[in-house]
Amino acid sequence: MSDLDDLYQELILDHKRHPRNFREMPDATRAVDGHNPLCGDQLRLFVKLADGRVEDVSFVGVGCAISMASASMLTEAVKGRTVDEARDLFEHVHELLTGDHAPVDPAELGSLGALAGVHEYPMRVKCATLSWHTLNTALTGDEDSVTTEQ
Repeated sequence: MSDLDDLYQELILDHKRHPRNFREMPDATRAVDGHNPLCGDQLRLFVKLADGRVEDVSFVGVGCAISMASASMLTEAVKGRTVDEARDLFEHVHELLTGDHAPVDPAELGSLGALAGVHEYPMRVKCATLSWHTLNTALTGDEDSVTTEQ
């Protein structure tokens, strides 16, 4: 394992052990539930939108290290971004995790690049993408829940 892989693994474990923005948000403008039946991951993502921006984002839930770390990293990455920027970030992370080729350079995604290694473990991809699909649904406002089986 390379030093970079070790660093990425440490970052993921740190987010699992000390999840950022892990709290309910009573004044959220959207709250969406996400569920990964394959692994049992469950989360509720809260988003507070104001003036076309993600003013605040948080989550609560239970799940594997990858799903909780990914949700924690998501909250740090999208807070303060415009809705369009958050959607673009969703597309880039989704491509990083599920794409056949690697058109996204993990380094361009900052700390989110740590999730690139998940691509090598297909059973974990749904764990890592759960919070991102939940965010995408929260931004569109179409539904109140998301499952990775859709």
